[in-house]
Amino acid sequence: MRYFIEFSFNGTNYHGWQMQSNAITVESVLSRSISIKLNEQIKLFGASRTDTGVHAVQMFAHFDTGKRFIELDLVMKLNSFLPKDIFISSIFKVKDDVHARFSAIDRTYQYYISNKKNVFNSNLYIINSDLNISLMNKACDFLLGKKDFTSFAKKHSDTNNNICNVYEAYWNHEKSELVFTIKSNRFLRNMVRSIVGTLVQVGNQNLSIDSLNHIFDSRDRSESGFSVPAKGLFLTSINYPENIFK
Repeated sequence: MRYFIEFSFNGTNYHGWQMQSNAITVESVLSRSISIKLNEQIKLFGASRTDTGVHAVQMFAHFDTGKRFIELDLVMKLNSFLPKDIFISSIFKVKDDVHARFSAIDRTYQYYISNKKNVFNSNLYIINSDLNISLMNKACDFLLGKKDFTSFAKKHSDTNNNICNVYEAYWNHEKSELVFTIKSNRFLRNMVRSIVGTLVQVGNQNLSIDSLNHIFDSRDRSESGFSVPAKGLFLTSINYPENIFK
């Protein structure tokens, strides 16, 4: 039987999602915890491979098991057992051919910027200058649609192609914070952080909007902007077809 697990995590203390032999990751902690509670070795398959320090408001993974259990009981046991920076929302059965990563329709990320320090929230990128949000939103139009995002991806990423279909990209103010939202069918490694760095340069008027055409055409990571810190990046939602449930 295949199960989906929905959860959230603060990525500050983790070297990303994916299992590594020499580092603590969200996958390693979560798979170990489920294995202990089910008393069998569990292999997780995550919906997105977040980088070191990136957070998730909503994340999914799937696992297979022949054991029967009460989903809500396992949720409660895991939340009592896991560290406080990982929280399980739900566990539910899905069809056997549904994959947490490859069955996803789209994913949404948000990045948070502020121009002042917040002692109660360290997950912000602090910029001590005023950004032109109007220019930054105009630049977002260049991101929309199906395009090659090689110029915004970390070099030597293990992907067959760098084509992504971006459905939404925009900036808005939320109280004292500036928030970037981007929705796409897929994301490349470091893609969102390098896009944000590029748009910040547009907002500082250190980069013209027209330069984005050249950046895309170059297919060269060195042509795009700097990569902003991981601490301000959140995976906020993942959507699936309605017919995945068993």
